[in-house]
Amino acid sequence: MTEARARRPGRYPARHEVPAIDEAGLVAARHADRLLAAAREVGSTRWAAFLEPLPERLRDDEPTTLRSVAVRCRAAYGPKDSIRDVLPERLTEPFLDAIDRLIREIDRARA
Repeated sequence: MTEARARRPGRYPARHEVPAIDEAGLVAARHADRLLAAAREVGSTRWAAFLEPLPERLRDDEPTTLRSVAVRCRAAYGPKDSIRDVLPERLTEPFLDAIDRLIREIDRARA
């Protein structure tokens, strides 16, 4: 693959090509693990089911699908039904910050 093709705007690079994306995904996955454990601890089956696939996907997905996973994570912060209503702020806000950072890194790499 040529250097020009690797930097073509609009193309998502492979995850290993952009360490910032990989690191942001791993940080978000660790926060998702904490949220999942907390949801199980308080008996919130709805949020546990929502969160269950996310840590693994945040760790392993490539940027093309990783962005959609991050957007799905952000959906947990809806105006009417929010994870904030069930889990403590000390867990929900760092996860949201990590997801926003991940989305920024993916978008930056794609530009």
